[in-house]
Amino acid sequence: MPVEKIIRSNEEWRSHLTREQYRICRLRETEPAFANRYCDCKDAGVYHCVCCGLPLFSSDAKFDSGTGWPSFWAPVDDEHIEIARDDAHGLSRTEVSCAACGAHLGHVFADGPPPTGLRHCINSAALALTGK
Repeated sequence: MPVEKIIRSNEEWRSHLTREQYRICRLRETEPAFANRYCDCKDAGVYHCVCCGLPLFSSDAKFDSGTGWPSFWAPVDDEHIEIARDDAHGLSRTEVSCAACGAHLGHVFADGPPPTGLRHCINSAALALTGK
Protein backbone atom coordinates (compact mmCIF):
# COMPACT_ATOMS: atom_id res chain seq x y z
CA MET A 1 0.00 0.00 0.00
CA PRO A 2 1.55 3.34 -1.01
CA VAL A 3 2.61 5.71 1.76
CA GLU A 4 0.82 9.06 1.98
CA LYS A 5 3.20 11.95 1.21
CA ILE A 6 3.85 14.66 3.81
CA ILE A 7 4.76 18.09 2.47
CA ARG A 8 6.05 20.90 4.71
CA SER A 9 7.97 24.08 4.02
CA ASN A 10 11.60 24.43 5.07
CA GLU A 11 10.45 26.80 7.79
CA GLU A 12 8.00 24.20 9.14
CA TRP A 13 10.74 21.52 9.14
CA ARG A 14 13.14 23.88 10.95
CA SER A 15 10.58 24.55 13.68
CA HIS A 16 9.86 20.82 14.08
CA LEU A 17 13.44 19.48 14.13
CA THR A 18 16.65 20.14 16.04
CA ARG A 19 19.44 21.86 14.12
CA GLU A 20 21.25 18.51 13.69
CA GLN A 21 18.10 16.67 12.57
CA TYR A 22 17.37 19.39 10.02
CA ARG A 23 20.94 19.32 8.71
CA ILE A 24 20.90 15.53 8.28
CA CYS A 25 17.30 14.95 7.13
CA ARG A 26 16.55 18.02 5.07
CA LEU A 27 20.00 19.14 3.87
CA ARG A 28 21.14 15.53 3.22
CA GLU A 29 24.27 15.66 5.34
CA THR A 30 25.91 12.86 7.33
CA GLU A 31 26.61 12.70 11.04
CA PRO A 32 30.03 11.61 12.36
CA ALA A 33 30.73 7.88 12.53
CA PHE A 34 30.73 6.30 16.02
CA ALA A 35 29.59 9.60 17.61
CA ASN A 36 25.85 9.14 17.22
CA ARG A 37 22.95 8.02 19.38
CA TYR A 38 22.04 4.59 17.95
CA CYS A 39 25.38 3.24 16.68
CA ASP A 40 25.81 0.84 19.61
CA CYS A 41 22.18 0.75 20.78
CA LYS A 42 20.94 -2.74 21.63
CA ASP A 43 17.43 -1.71 22.76
CA ALA A 44 14.50 -3.57 21.24
CA GLY A 45 11.92 -1.62 19.30
CA VAL A 46 11.11 0.11 16.05
CA TYR A 47 13.08 2.98 14.56
CA HIS A 48 10.78 5.66 13.14
CA CYS A 49 11.48 8.64 10.89
CA VAL A 50 12.28 11.55 13.21
CA CYS A 51 10.55 13.94 10.81
CA CYS A 52 7.18 12.24 10.31
CA GLY A 53 7.01 9.15 12.54
CA LEU A 54 6.79 6.53 9.78
CA PRO A 55 8.11 3.14 11.03
CA LEU A 56 11.32 2.40 9.14
CA PHE A 57 13.48 -0.31 10.72
CA SER A 58 13.10 -2.94 13.44
CA SER A 59 15.78 -3.65 16.02
CA ASP A 60 15.37 -7.29 14.91
CA ALA A 61 17.02 -6.33 11.57
CA LYS A 62 19.81 -4.25 13.17
CA PHE A 63 23.36 -5.56 13.09
CA ASP A 64 26.84 -4.33 13.99
CA SER A 65 28.42 -3.40 10.67
CA GLY A 66 31.52 -1.87 12.27
CA THR A 67 30.96 1.30 10.20
CA GLY A 68 29.97 3.63 13.04
CA TRP A 69 26.32 4.09 12.03
CA PRO A 70 23.23 2.01 12.82
CA SER A 71 22.87 -0.64 10.13
CA PHE A 72 19.87 -2.76 9.17
CA TRP A 73 19.54 -5.64 6.70
CA ALA A 74 15.95 -4.68 5.78
CA PRO A 75 13.27 -2.02 6.44
CA VAL A 76 10.04 -2.92 8.24
CA ASP A 77 8.27 -2.43 4.90
CA ASP A 78 9.91 -1.87 1.51
CA GLU A 79 7.29 0.78 0.75
CA HIS A 80 8.39 2.88 3.74
CA ILE A 81 11.70 3.79 2.11
CA GLU A 82 12.70 5.16 -1.27
CA ILE A 83 16.05 4.62 -2.90
CA ALA A 84 17.75 6.79 -5.50
CA ARG A 85 21.17 7.20 -7.04
CA ASP A 86 23.39 9.67 -5.16
CA ASP A 87 26.47 10.98 -6.99
CA ALA A 88 27.25 13.75 -4.48
CA HIS A 89 30.80 14.30 -3.26
CA GLY A 90 32.29 12.41 -6.21
CA LEU A 91 30.89 9.09 -4.97
CA SER A 92 28.33 6.81 -6.58
CA ARG A 93 25.99 5.51 -3.87
CA THR A 94 22.35 4.62 -3.32
CA GLU A 95 20.53 7.05 -1.03
CA VAL A 96 17.77 5.91 1.32
CA SER A 97 14.93 8.37 2.08
CA CYS A 98 11.67 8.22 3.99
CA ALA A 99 8.86 7.43 1.56
CA ALA A 100 6.42 9.69 3.42
CA CYS A 101 8.34 12.93 3.94
CA GLY A 102 11.45 12.53 1.82
CA ALA A 103 13.85 12.82 4.76
CA HIS A 104 17.40 11.76 3.96
CA LEU A 105 18.12 8.69 6.09
CA GLY A 106 21.45 7.41 4.80
CA HIS A 107 22.60 4.97 2.13
CA VAL A 108 22.22 1.29 1.26
CA PHE A 109 25.08 -0.99 0.23
CA ALA A 110 25.24 -4.58 -1.04
CA ASP A 111 27.64 -5.79 1.65
CA GLY A 112 25.22 -6.74 4.42
CA PRO A 113 24.43 -10.07 6.07
CA PRO A 114 21.86 -12.68 5.04
CA PRO A 115 19.05 -12.93 4.34
CA THR A 116 19.13 -9.80 2.14
CA GLY A 117 22.83 -9.08 1.74
CA LEU A 118 22.00 -5.38 2.22
CA ARG A 119 23.36 -2.83 4.68
CA HIS A 120 21.08 0.15 5.22
CA CYS A 121 23.58 2.54 6.81
CA ILE A 122 21.36 5.12 8.54
CA ASN A 123 22.03 8.37 10.41
CA SER A 124 20.93 8.21 14.05
CA ALA A 125 19.71 11.81 13.83
CA ALA A 126 17.10 10.66 11.28
CA LEU A 127 15.65 8.08 13.67
CA ALA A 128 13.54 7.88 16.82
CA LEU A 129 13.40 4.53 18.64
CA THR A 130 10.20 3.38 20.32
CA GLY A 131 9.48 0.13 22.16
CA LYS A 132 7.88 -2.74 20.29
